[in-house]
Amino acid sequence: MSQVTKRALEQSLKNLLLKKPLTKITVGDIADDCGINRMTFYYHFKDIYDLVEWSCLEDAKRALDENKTYETWQQGLLQIFEAVQANKPFILNVYRCVHREQVEKYLQPLVDRLLLDVVDEEAGEMTVRTEDRQFIAQIYSYIFIGLMLDWIKDDMREDPQQLVDRLAKLIKGSMAEGLSRFKL
Repeated sequence: MSQVTKRALEQSLKNLLLKKPLTKITVGDIADDCGINRMTFYYHFKDIYDLVEWSCLEDAKRALDENKTYETWQQGLLQIFEAVQANKPFILNVYRCVHREQVEKYLQPLVDRLLLDVVDEEAGEMTVRTEDRQFIAQIYSYIFIGLMLDWIKDDMREDPQQLVDRLAKLIKGSMAEGLSRFKL
């Protein structure tokens, strides 16, 4: 039941964001739109930004669900772009109302996890220290998140498939090469 309520709150927030900016939305507005009382909102989230963060993380988790391997990372990244694009009014409103660093904070753990899984798989039998694997994943994460944030800032004009294809062409083979440089 908790997930159902959270999803209803998320949908109410998204509905309200079609009408006004995030900074003008109150917990009372969300509760009224959802048909619940304010205390129910606070049972699930500490504030509106907590709901925004949860919503972003849930959307990204669904997009990445089965795409955490070297062979499927492109599909996972494309699905994140598509999820962002499908929620364009919500994302643009959030992007304009919170600092870029906050949006980056939402994306960072998800992209880091995706890329660490990819780095681990790509390392295969190579002996590479955990902290070096994490470092490599972090560098690629900066690239992915920076690309996504710039795309959002530019009003999501470029085709996500073309962006992902260009990125894949650029970094093809570089992860294995980087790992080999850290090999013990």
